[in-house]
Amino acid sequence: MSRFKRLDDVVSLAGFETEKTEVTISYGLLKTARKSGHLNLSGKGLTEVPQNVYRLNIETPEDALQNVSFGASDRWWEVTDLITLILSSNQLTQLSDDIRLLPGLIKLDLHDNQLRSLPSALGELQELRELQLSHNQLSSLPVEICTLKNLHRLTLQQNLLESLPNEMGQLENLSELDLSNNCLKILPASIGCLKSLQKVSLCHNKLSCLPDSLTQLTNVKLLDCSNNQLSDIPASISKLLALEQLYLRHNNLRRLPQLHAPALKELYVGNNQIEQLEAKQLASLPSIILLELRDNKIKVLPEEITLLSMLTRLDLSNNDITSIPVSLSLLPNLKVLQLEGNPLRGFRRDLLTKGTNELLKYLRGRIQEGPERADGGRSAMTLPSQSMINVHNIKAFKELVYSEKQAVSIQDEVYDAAVGHDIVTVNFSKNQLTCVPPRLVEFHRSITDINLSFNKLQSCSPDICKLLQLTHIDLRNNQLGDLPSEMMNLTKLSTIILSFNRFKSFPEVLYKILSLETVLLDNNQVCSMEPRLLIKLVNLSTLDLSNNDLMNISPEVGLCTSLRCLRLEGNPFRTPRAAIVAKGTDALLEYLRSRIPT
Repeated sequence: MSRFKRLDDVVSLAGFETEKTEVTISYGLLKTARKSGHLNLSGKGLTEVPQNVYRLNIETPEDALQNVSFGASDRWWEVTDLITLILSSNQLTQLSDDIRLLPGLIKLDLHDNQLRSLPSALGELQELRELQLSHNQLSSLPVEICTLKNLHRLTLQQNLLESLPNEMGQLENLSELDLSNNCLKILPASIGCLKSLQKVSLCHNKLSCLPDSLTQLTNVKLLDCSNNQLSDIPASISKLLALEQLYLRHNNLRRLPQLHAPALKELYVGNNQIEQLEAKQLASLPSIILLELRDNKIKVLPEEITLLSMLTRLDLSNNDITSIPVSLSLLPNLKVLQLEGNPLRGFRRDLLTKGTNELLKYLRGRIQEGPERADGGRSAMTLPSQSMINVHNIKAFKELVYSEKQAVSIQDEVYDAAVGHDIVTVNFSKNQLTCVPPRLVEFHRSITDINLSFNKLQSCSPDICKLLQLTHIDLRNNQLGDLPSEMMNLTKLSTIILSFNRFKSFPEVLYKILSLETVLLDNNQVCSMEPRLLIKLVNLSTLDLSNNDLMNISPEVGLCTSLRCLRLEGNPFRTPRAAIVAKGTDALLEYLRSRIPT
């Protein structure tokens, strides 16, 4: 006897009724849902939600009606209310009012369907904490959604929304709101009442201004307003005291916002019309770590840039800058400086290709040193073996430099000259080293930046993994083909440069260093990488895999949403086409996501 009900006895009246085939959900799946409270119907090809799903908690199970005996674990009267319902990646065009029959729902996932409207009955799901409605065809929202007092997460990206209900501010517990990729021209003033918001995405809309009430969101940590039509940012936005990340890319800004945001760490204002940087604007960014100003019209970089003492990454690519103030080299934490695409004068163009360390070194060399050696000559280099060591750099900049000496090893006298100083930066580039100098371990408490580029390293000694304070490693132009597994212990590492080596795959250990922000692997022989592992690098913003041997690019790479710069040119893959790669990172990732099978 079949365990499923069959509708074979339906009388067909030809010409009056069309027989409708209803998608059947297996009894076993429903039975499991009664026990667990979770039902996943993603990708089932549903055009409507079957009635037995809506009535899961109010109908007596079929087995009970057939007098089947139950064991202790199968008591149908001890069912759990359905709290999670996943209906994503189907073909739903509407949702029935019967959704009210599931009042215990905490999570409802309807993303990637064809919904054009939503029932007012959604407002009866008062326990709902997460509602996912992205990638549908919604042009409006029922006002009843605004009564969901317990809602914490609401995702509405990739719809056709032109406006939001004025009652939006009633969602008092909402902490994440994603409205990206819609048609919004204005936001309701009530959005300022969402005092619990921590993450807001408004990118890819048609906003020409931000409501003043936005400044009431004092708990917001991330605000993304990229790809809109903003020409100005209200100064009152400085009241967002918790704001850490602000994205304003691809707008019509003509000046850098004067923010006075005490917690702001990352500011992205690339692809605007900014022509001038003012001292007071820079002074308002005391905690900034990353500043992106690429693709603007900036002509002059003011000396006040040195006020940004916490700055580690500065992107000034593709502007109209002709000169760089040498004081820029005095920024104590600057690790990445990007200047490509500017009409710079006064120094060799090849410096731009040698990396940040060489560029900053050049700028420091141009600083005029005053007559500070009136101590009887004690600062003179006293050891013959130190004649090629810059003791001033050791004392003033905590920098140990022994570069361009063609040395096959580093003499003990070099280390001895640095004893007693908390060396932060080590530069042993452009020598003939075949292994990582072992005495570097002596400075393991202080070293944050090490440059071993342009040597002959064939392997990377595990000794380097003992430098637990490392944030930046430059190993370009060596003969490396692998990295030690112990490198996973470098939990502060943010940048690793491996260009021009012999890697044939993405180094396995890098997938385990969750602090990584920049990985440069260009000009190797990389033919494979694991997107599922790459996605876990949630801080990774720059990945350069250009000029390698990648035969294909998995669509899942598009899920690496933290990436802000992905370079893949110079690989032999056919898709995505070169025209798509040339459009930039955002377009490339969007294309890859569109290729993910649903």
